[in-house]
Amino acid sequence: MNQPLKHEWRKKEKSIYLPKNIPELVTIPRFKYVSIYGEGNPNSSYFTEHIQALYSVAYAIKMSLKKRDDLPKNYIDWTVYPLEGVWDISEKAKQHFTEQINKDELVFNLMIRQPEFITFEFFAEMLELTKNKKPQKLLEKLKLQEIEEGPCVQMLHIGSYDTENETFKVMETYAEENNLKRKSKIHREIYLSDFRKVAKDKLKTVLRFQVEH
Repeated sequence: MNQPLKHEWRKKEKSIYLPKNIPELVTIPRFKYVSIYGEGNPNSSYFTEHIQALYSVAYAIKMSLKKRDDLPKNYIDWTVYPLEGVWDISEKAKQHFTEQINKDELVFNLMIRQPEFITFEFFAEMLELTKNKKPQKLLEKLKLQEIEEGPCVQMLHIGSYDTENETFKVMETYAEENNLKRKSKIHREIYLSDFRKVAKDKLKTVLRFQVEH
């Protein structure tokens, strides 16, 4: 019996999710994401609760479709995409900016990419389903949004999250050498490793920031 088709991002979207540990210029098209916005220290339990809320709906979307007869057009099963985070600092922090970031002043938009056939209506249905099955206050903050990053410099960072600045310096040098200007200090991180199971020095994280000529 043939196995149903399945979209494996690790195999089919390597240029987006599995870059090498050298900087490169890429163009990221418009994608859909289930996302949740928040502020504060990523080492806090509050941050972990944001992740839990995000995954609860992401898996509800995937598993509900596997059980339905009325599948959306162009449906294909997929491996759940990795957790991503777009990071900035609060407006207050920007007023007294220093290179040493206070993690309590971080602003984040955590997200998990969704297949194109996931509609806003279906997302709303799955969100309500999750609220009924697994009530959680933070579910109210979840939304489905479309994001187009466009031209970006990205690179694979191997090691602790606290040493990401070293990789960003390499990326910024690459951008300057190629006549590219970093648009802002906002950046994206894609978490390829589970920090609960992987040693800090072996964590793999895609780092990316938008650029312009």
